[in-house]
Amino acid sequence: MVRRSLNDLLTIDLHADALARQQWRDFGNGLSMSRLAREGQRELVLYRIAADASPDAFVKHEHIGGEFYLVLRGTIIDETGEYEKGDIVFLDPHSVHTPRAIGETIVLVFWPAGVRLVD
Repeated sequence: MVRRSLNDLLTIDLHADALARQQWRDFGNGLSMSRLAREGQRELVLYRIAADASPDAFVKHEHIGGEFYLVLRGTIIDETGEYEKGDIVFLDPHSVHTPRAIGETIVLVFWPAGVRLVD
């Protein structure tokens, strides 16, 4: 796992109108996903997690080719640490985790080779 804060390099300013125009898939537990791009197993998505989302909104899963994500708002916590707005994280191929959000959170996620749910 690699983590780096980008807060010393950039300012993240989300545009509420642009977020509202995205097509969101609501999972019914406070978690929504908007697919920005997909080619084969590679995907670029936005996750929006409500402040009152169920603590188990995300299920345990494995990243076949790893995962890159940038926290755009809020905080993500998983077995590897706590990540705040401006943090970019790379999880190694075949890494397994169960993230959860603290407060309203938006995360930009790239999967190079897909995701597999884990029991």
